Amino acid sequence: MSQNSKDKVVVLGFAEALSAPEVSWSLVDSGCDIVAFGRKGRSSALRHSKHVTVYDITPPEQDCQKSLAELLALLESCYQETTKSYILLPLDDASVWLCNQVKPTSDWLLAGPTGQCAEMALNKQLQIEAAKAAGFNVPTTVIVSTFEELAAYELQFPIILRPADAVSVDGNKFLKGRNSICADAVELKSASTAWGENGSLLVQPFLDGNGEGVFGLATPSGVTMLSAHRRLRMMNPHGSGSSACISQTVPDSVKLPVENFIRSSGWRGMFMVELLRTTDGRLWFVEFNGRAWGSMALSRRQCLEYPAWTVNLAIDPYKMPDIDKPEFEEVVCRNLGREIMHVLFVLRGAKSKAIKRWPSFWKALFGLFYYPPKTSLYNWKKDDWLV
Repeated sequence: MSQNSKDKVVVLGFAEALSAPEVSWSLVDSGCDIVAFGRKGRSSALRHSKHVTVYDITPPEQDCQKSLAELLALLESCYQETTKSYILLPLDDASVWLCNQVKPTSDWLLAGPTGQCAEMALNKQLQIEAAKAAGFNVPTTVIVSTFEELAAYELQFPIILRPADAVSVDGNKFLKGRNSICADAVELKSASTAWGENGSLLVQPFLDGNGEGVFGLATPSGVTMLSAHRRLRMMNPHGSGSSACISQTVPDSVKLPVENFIRSSGWRGMFMVELLRTTDGRLWFVEFNGRAWGSMALSRRQCLEYPAWTVNLAIDPYKMPDIDKPEFEEVVCRNLGREIMHVLFVLRGAKSKAIKRWPSFWKALFGLFYYPPKTSLYNWKKDDWLV
């Protein structure tokens, strides 16, 4: 741990999460001392930060029980002064599962989902049911667990196969599936072989569109500090996190469904609702992210300090953000490494015939070097430039 005398100590992880640097800086700027846990043997940008001490634990993908035991040992070693607040903050799906296994104590507060909220954060089937009830547009969805169930479903191509669980446990190891777009029976057979009946799948029609996100803070008094973005480019045009995104106003059509979803789930703290806008202009629910998101840099460039606010809520559930919501400003934020990867993915070409709109290589290359006004980069802090 750092030697700074601060009244809040936050242990966060995993350090490899895309959001980890920006989350850490949000907390540092709010007066927190930061400790991070990372996967043993894995590099991360956060390891270069002068504000954060990173400790290694066994990756849950190798041994989740050993990973949990080592996290508990880390928490015990960090607890030193009763006058300080100690907070545990998960940053990705694996850490949401892991932190939910930590039994509540008077020494540590969890600034993340627990119990039914943790299940909601990780179970996509529950999310879809809650999204329907809340009033979102939700694609027709079928859940399958076996090859036979998949074969029995009357498929209308193109489709997308998505893991029903953000993470699943097989024996003593984490499994994380992948999305597969299938244009026909040949592509479906390849995707089925890769799946291997490891976990349940969501089978949905493949919708052509552009990703959007709505972000906010859930408090006992309701949802506040709503903001939104639109993806300019995805790292992988097949479907992945954004490499470049732009802020936008929150669509009126999703404000009420978002509030309904949060109220019914009992959620507290920061959240993201991932949406897809199809070419006909309709917005569709994709998933709910109950933890920090990859484009946290864009939120912070708008003075929306969701991580710091979430930690404060864990300490005092009725402590509201001490600033008014900033006026909307159009800001572009880019991840330079992902932008380079975007060009390489574009060059490789589409892997499914279902994708009809593939980016132009020359347009992608131009986008790599073009910086419009009010553009900033992910993971940049002047006094922590090595990150």
